[in-house]
Amino acid sequence: MRRQMPPRAFALVVAVAVAAAVAPAHAKKTKHTPCAGHFLLDSGESLVTNASSTAADALEVAGKQVTIGGTCVKRASLHTTRTGWRLQARWSSCGDLSRIRFTATIGFDCQKLTGTLRAKHKTRRRFTAHLSGCDTGSVSYASTWDAIQKTIFVRHDCANVLCHGGPPTPLNGELDLRPDVAYKNLVQTASFEVPSLYRITPGDERRSYLWLKLLAKTDPARLPNYLPPGVQVLQAPMPNNNTTLTKDELEVVRQWIYATAPETGTVSGTQTALNACLPPAAPIIAIPLDPPAPDKGLQFTMPPWHLEAKSQHELCFATYYDFTDKVPAEFKIPAGYLTNGCFDPNGCFTWDAQTLRQDPQSHHLILNLFAGAVSQIHDPAFGAWTCIGGDKDGQTCEPTDLTSCGSGICRSQLRETFACIGYGPAVPGLPFNYFAIGGAQKAQSEVDFAPAVWAPTPLRGILFWNPHAFNLTDQNTMMHGWLNYYFAADRQYLVHGIFDINHIFAASGIQPYHTGTVCADYTFGNDAFGGFKSPQQAQLFSLSSHTHRHGQHFWITDPQHGD
Repeated sequence: MRRQMPPRAFALVVAVAVAAAVAPAHAKKTKHTPCAGHFLLDSGESLVTNASSTAADALEVAGKQVTIGGTCVKRASLHTTRTGWRLQARWSSCGDLSRIRFTATIGFDCQKLTGTLRAKHKTRRRFTAHLSGCDTGSVSYASTWDAIQKTIFVRHDCANVLCHGGPPTPLNGELDLRPDVAYKNLVQTASFEVPSLYRITPGDERRSYLWLKLLAKTDPARLPNYLPPGVQVLQAPMPNNNTTLTKDELEVVRQWIYATAPETGTVSGTQTALNACLPPAAPIIAIPLDPPAPDKGLQFTMPPWHLEAKSQHELCFATYYDFTDKVPAEFKIPAGYLTNGCFDPNGCFTWDAQTLRQDPQSHHLILNLFAGAVSQIHDPAFGAWTCIGGDKDGQTCEPTDLTSCGSGICRSQLRETFACIGYGPAVPGLPFNYFAIGGAQKAQSEVDFAPAVWAPTPLRGILFWNPHAFNLTDQNTMMHGWLNYYFAADRQYLVHGIFDINHIFAASGIQPYHTGTVCADYTFGNDAFGGFKSPQQAQLFSLSSHTHRHGQHFWITDPQHGD
């Protein structure tokens, strides 16, 4: 039989159960304190230009108060979400912006801000920023290089007297990393272990022996993908102690090298990775590329051009060159288009390697050769020819007189173009009036043909320069570029280029904030001028891609051979 509980006891049990059940519902919610701090934009770009700020790549948050552009302060609406805070503010104007609307979310940990900025007649801008570890408005380091020295080098004891903290000796790899000499001992200085590589090659981490040594310890599995042909990391990886650079630290060094390893200035993105306060990003001027020795090669120099703050331009302009009297006889060949690829009656020089360097604001720099005759140089399509730089800057010049501008360069009229299409006079019988002879989509590029492969280029001609650059800072700058060509002594196999742009816009269908894989086939055939029939005996020795900053992975396969 079931024993009945006394009424009073039953009531007590129910009351206890109800109390236990409802207790969590009445628990106190965690009270979060609104965020306050100095948030550095991850991109390093300015939110507001032409403002009075000296730190335009940052914004200040103090509870409901938001400051942009250094001095544009506004009280914002502040609300909590499930994961953080939501801020909304409006300004009538700030710097060169008007009717500004700002929306941002910040996590309860106050570390990351994700925002949107809208302004009249401006494209909506999305950005992220991270809380800085330094006081509002202060600058902890003078530059990215200064921060690398005082954080990474110090943290890993690189300048220890037993490592690289004393005069160069064979025991320390002839490398002194004491602060006052470290930069000159690294940048464009040959490595003791592998003299064919600089310790730091501006713009190219793959040819920077220091970075390869750091990579060998931090992420050795990736090292084979970065080593130049025939190069091995000798002796011990770095640091040669019980510490290892983190992947973030290694990436900071890579970003600095990729931006041409500047001694001064801020490389965008390194502020966040180092959690350091740095000066606002400003345009970086690359170290000029040294020309080859006269018996080894020659150099083309781009006339500098003006790139305004917060702007981007893709241009085309022409220059004239004549190396007839400068190329040694053993590197000259006569005209013979069908036999040696040289179509110019004046003859050609032969080359098998190329180095390009340019300021890191560049998206690309392509050097094209006009396919018409030099006699067309005064065609009205080129516009006025003007001296750029030197003591005759701005004066009219004669393009075929290479002395007419003194230390400057005679340049045709600048024009906004896409890939120089439509620039200059037409060439009868050809779909385009030029063809590419060099270029790159980064600050430093090295092209080395396979052994015995070579290319001809006319000893004289008209060049079409096609630069495209972005200046995301609030300071004006001048853009510079240099291309070195190295003479080819071993000439057995004539090079033929492959340039396929049939699928250049194939990825444009991918929706914002989504990823996708785009595939396409390429079948070997004639080149642009019909002179290359792609015989089965052809040897393919180099492939490259151009996927912009949003490309995650690019690969090419050969289904016939399983490569």
